[in-house]
Order: sequence, then structure tokens, then C-alpha cells
Amino acid sequence: MKVGIADTTFSRINMGKIAINELRKICSLPYERYTVPGIKDLPIAAKKLIDERGCDIVITCGWVGATENDKLSYIVLSMSLQLVQLMTGKHVIDVTIHEDEAEDEQELLVVAENRVREHVRNAVDLLLNPKRLERLAGTGQRQGYEDVGEIRR
Repeated sequence: MKVGIADTTFSRINMGKIAINELRKICSLPYERYTVPGIKDLPIAAKKLIDERGCDIVITCGWVGATENDKLSYIVLSMSLQLVQLMTGKHVIDVTIHEDEAEDEQELLVVAENRVREHVRNAVDLLLNPKRLERLAGTGQRQGYEDVGEIRR
């Protein structure tokens, strides 16, 4: 099994490096990294990682600016990643940071690092330990922020 990691030069932190560090920390799965200019390039990177480089799952790491155009680009990215999953039958885990989702840059950095690390763990669980995810179903897990927890009766 092999993990694909696609990241962008537009990101304001090295999300690919964080993903690789987390992957190395939790398992010994091999990986392939593919860096592209921006988020609209991530779908083809994901497809190439699956089709040409033999990856069983791909983690895409993207950074979305705060403008309306940036948000529209994210919609295109999201829909395209869904198509890649349907075309390949493989999971593509979208790890996206939105420039305007935190109050300041330090908070944004913490959210970004946490989100990348948590989604790497999700990707590894999808490949190696899907029962762990099943046990977490309905528990209000969030990536990047504190979990919200389940609603109890």
C-alpha cells in the first residue's frame, strides 16, 4: 500500500512536509509526493498519484484565499476531487485550509497543522484500520478544531 500526498506552492505553510512527518510518525507506509502550483491543480495530481504512481489513497493539501474568486476555486476543487474518487474508486482526502477561518495567523497555523495531522491519521485508518473509524462514527469528530462531540439523549 502507498499513500499519495499532493500539496501546493500557494499554501502559506508546508502542508506536504507536515503530512509526511505525521505519516512517518504513525506508520511505515511508503508515500509519493506531488507538488503543484494551486488548488485547481490538485485533482489531476491526485489522479496521477493513483493511476501513474500506484497510490492507494491520496491526501490533498490546499490553501484557499479569502476572496470570492478563491472560494469559487474551492468549489471547483471539491467537485473535481469527488470525480477523481468516482473515476478511480480510491479515497481522496481533501485537507483544505481557508484563509478566513481563523481570527489571526497563529490560530490559522494551529488549525492547519492539526487538520493535516488528523487527516493523515484518517487516511491511514481507511487503509489499515477501518474499524477505528467505525468506532468513531457519530462522535462529532472535527479536523483542525476541537471535536464537537455527539448529541446524547
